[in-house]
Amino acid sequence: MPVEFISAINVNPSNEVNGLSDPAIDVAYLRRYARVLEDGGFDYSLVPYGSAGHDPFTIAAAFTQVTEHLRPIVALRPNTLYPTVAAKALATLDQLSGGRAVVHLIAGGNDVEQAREGDRLPKAERYARQEEFLRILRRVWTETEPFDHAGTYYSFEGFVSRVRPVNGTIPISVGGSSDEAYAQGGALADIFGLWGEPLKDTAEQIERIAAAARAVGRTDTPRTWVTFRPIIAPTEELAWEKAERTLQVLQSRGGSGAGQPLGSRGGLWVQTPGAGGPQNRGSQRLLEIAARGDRHDRALWTPTASATGAQGASTALVGTPETVAAAILDYVDLGADLISIRGYDNLNDAIDYGRYVLPLVREELVHREATGRRGEVVAQPPLPGQEAPTGADGEARGAALAGDDALVGASA
Repeated sequence: MPVEFISAINVNPSNEVNGLSDPAIDVAYLRRYARVLEDGGFDYSLVPYGSAGHDPFTIAAAFTQVTEHLRPIVALRPNTLYPTVAAKALATLDQLSGGRAVVHLIAGGNDVEQAREGDRLPKAERYARQEEFLRILRRVWTETEPFDHAGTYYSFEGFVSRVRPVNGTIPISVGGSSDEAYAQGGALADIFGLWGEPLKDTAEQIERIAAAARAVGRTDTPRTWVTFRPIIAPTEELAWEKAERTLQVLQSRGGSGAGQPLGSRGGLWVQTPGAGGPQNRGSQRLLEIAARGDRHDRALWTPTASATGAQGASTALVGTPETVAAAILDYVDLGADLISIRGYDNLNDAIDYGRYVLPLVREELVHREATGRRGEVVAQPPLPGQEAPTGADGEARGAALAGDDALVGASA
């Protein structure tokens, strides 16, 4: 299966650069944003969840009606919806969208945020509940006769759903960086979501997931989803200037979400950190990596994670479209199947990614498939300590956008 791209939907112009904090849905903006993602070549859009945020099912249903191919990934916390109801809601969305629905389960990484909606289970139990929830979803989608369930967290008798997914089931994604997440995702998930870490750390995580899959006898492994916040411009110098301006904006708000609705950052609903720092292991890892240094590998930049307290995906890829495309290909070469990219200036960045980054990555991969040679569309020079990949000595295409001031977000 070819590499696919994920973004995230936004319901109004509020973002981390402009600091707007309007919580209301702007219907015209939502439609435009969905079309920008579809026309830009994105395959999926995450529809996020937070205790103070909009209902993701409604948002997902709305944007599927103005798109034809973009697939909604509905973020869902098992504490918020009974699994039989969730299964029907997802199957309904799947029918409404012509078989495009995906669900991303979130066990819950912050006790305070979970308690806002009455969930007081400790973390280990949240993962145990999520496993039971996941298994019930799949059973509801496949059972054709009434069945009973008596589990630790859910029980019911004689349930059957007449609302069936278009393709028989719906892909289930999970994520995280804890032992519980690796074990559960490797054993049960169709997709496993990771935040953008250095290549070595990402490779280790991918192996942890694969080992968990092997441990239960799976003959396949979950598709890997890695998330970044690219900052691009026509030249390297302009890209780094833009990155520093973005960082100053984030630092001026102190990672507290100032200028955003409670629990929201850039239109995405995230966990609120406690006084002692983030509780979830993914955020802790990003902060540990940031403490090791600002720059990693080809283009990974971590001060944005430090500035926001690593509240959600927050590491950047900085450079020209060619540089960022090359960095994305580094992760593809590790085994990443899905690449999630969203910007700090959401709409303008999404336009730029669709014009300048996605085509480069896809052209390079098509060229590799057709010729067996690498680096002739997107130069991918070896990183320190790495040998040059086969074909990397081919003549790479020059950075066509060097000096091109058409990038929408270049001066943002």
